Amino acid sequence: MFTIDVMSRVPVYEQLIKQVEDQVLKGIMKEGDKMPSVRSLSMELSTNPNTIQKAYMELDRRGILVSVPGKGSFISAEALKIVGNQSKEKLSDLKEIVRKLAYAGVSKSEITDMIEEVYKRI
Repeated sequence: MFTIDVMSRVPVYEQLIKQVEDQVLKGIMKEGDKMPSVRSLSMELSTNPNTIQKAYMELDRRGILVSVPGKGSFISAEALKIVGNQSKEKLSDLKEIVRKLAYAGVSKSEITDMIEEVYKRI
């Protein structure tokens, strides 16, 4: 379900957060799905439980997870909306990337072909 790249410069807890957000966006994880316990995930990933707890706390703070004492952590009802809105905020980044590609001589049709290819794979 989750993998950690120990050679990455991205902290482990941030890798975990990104993977949860990606799985929510892709529909792999849905509202009400139970997250693995901190202990079981730390054993599975060979990671310090405090690192997993840090990721869970951040996901809870962002509203993506809901923690229920004695029951565990679950994907919140608002998770898809929250993560979707975060992704939409990246449109300005995309605009800048497209601008740079255009200046570099990449044609509009090449850019739109790439976009079409991405949407075919979804």
